Amino acid sequence: MTSQSAPARNKSSIRWMLRFPWIPMIILFMVFSSALLGPIITPHKHGALNLGLAMKPPFWQENGSMSYPLGTDNMGRDILSRIIMGARITAIVALWAIPFSGAIGALMGMIAGYFGGKIDMLIMRLVDIQMSVPSLALALILAASLKPGVATVIIVIVVTYWTWYARIVRGEVLSLKERDFIALARVAGCSAWSILLKHFLPNIFNTLLVLATLQLGSVITYEASLSFLGLGIQPPDVSWGLMLADARPYITVAWWVIALPGLAIVITCLGSNLFGDWLRDTLDPKRRQL
Repeated sequence: MTSQSAPARNKSSIRWMLRFPWIPMIILFMVFSSALLGPIITPHKHGALNLGLAMKPPFWQENGSMSYPLGTDNMGRDILSRIIMGARITAIVALWAIPFSGAIGALMGMIAGYFGGKIDMLIMRLVDIQMSVPSLALALILAASLKPGVATVIIVIVVTYWTWYARIVRGEVLSLKERDFIALARVAGCSAWSILLKHFLPNIFNTLLVLATLQLGSVITYEASLSFLGLGIQPPDVSWGLMLADARPYITVAWWVIALPGLAIVITCLGSNLFGDWLRDTLDPKRRQL
């Protein structure tokens, strides 16, 4: 019996290893490692100007140099260093905006689904109103009211994306509310908040985790869009969207100044989406293939 179970476990481990999203994990590891170690690993200061080296091409092109492996921009700033420091801003925005929007949306969704009635109607109408307002218009309003910067970007993302969590969590709570363990908790005299936090929250945690992972790509593109339009990150800070905005006039003469930051955005979003898809399939028993 033991000799048969060991090969079965080995096959299961090999199958899991083959299905594990190694490439997305490597991408996300590189992005967050760059964010954590940015000032240490950058070959140059991201804001250091050297007009004598402006528009230097990447090392694999003629006149390129390994001192500036990805080339320089119109101010002679090292593109690799700026991409690394841009990852730092992206990570800061994501690590603040996603938990806050998830916490607010999950709380509102649980309250709406559990209590129902007028409370449910009030919260869901608020969600509908919020989702009917274009996110860019909301960003313009907030940017006009607040000083553009990291904090403003985080606030805009939280205000925009909490509704995403609220709608999905409400549906999960409505399906769980009729389960026997919830009825037993009510009979046992548990308070509403105790039921929400101790019974509903653990059962929707997997859903929240998958939503947060899938939202990472959206947050990255949203932050880049705001910075590109001048509503987000401001100099001397650097973000990938701000690099794209600065590179617009030079797209026809120096492709690398706009292509490389754009590639960083695409690869990071792709990695987060692939990891989110794998996580959803792994945590959902209906999708899991044994």
